Amino acid sequence: MKNKLFAFNTFILTCLLAAGLSSCKDNAVIDTSKELSDRNWSYINKVSIPVKVEDADKLYNVYLNLRHTADYKYSNIYVLVHQVAPDKKRATERREFQLAYPDGEWLGSGSGNLYSYQLPIREKYKFPAPGTYIFEFEQNMRDNPLREVNDVGLRVEPAQ
Repeated sequence: MKNKLFAFNTFILTCLLAAGLSSCKDNAVIDTSKELSDRNWSYINKVSIPVKVEDADKLYNVYLNLRHTADYKYSNIYVLVHQVAPDKKRATERREFQLAYPDGEWLGSGSGNLYSYQLPIREKYKFPAPGTYIFEFEQNMRDNPLREVNDVGLRVEPAQ
């Protein structure tokens, strides 16, 4: 009797664990970052990331992935976000992202000397058509190069 109860409990626990792990699946279309050489982001070093959108009927959230060191000297960052559509139409917008509270405490999640962010660019965005879009990020601060930026990237996920 004890063996049957143990086997039944093990079976139930295994099913619950499998269901829990399958619900944690990341459904991002893309989530990638590119490391910057010597933690310096110069004007000419634009970070370009292609993303293939297969279902243009869905709504998507688009994020800028950013990591910097604790030695980054500003509480914000200005970035030019270029988007090139499959038909080669180009759109550019200048975005400011806050990286710290007024008291200097970083807003990102920290690990050692690095702080990570997923900064919203577009929420519930509908791509005009299916195809490959190119997102290009260009730092737009006064410093050139902008020091202590470790990597820059892109995350695109279906909106909930």
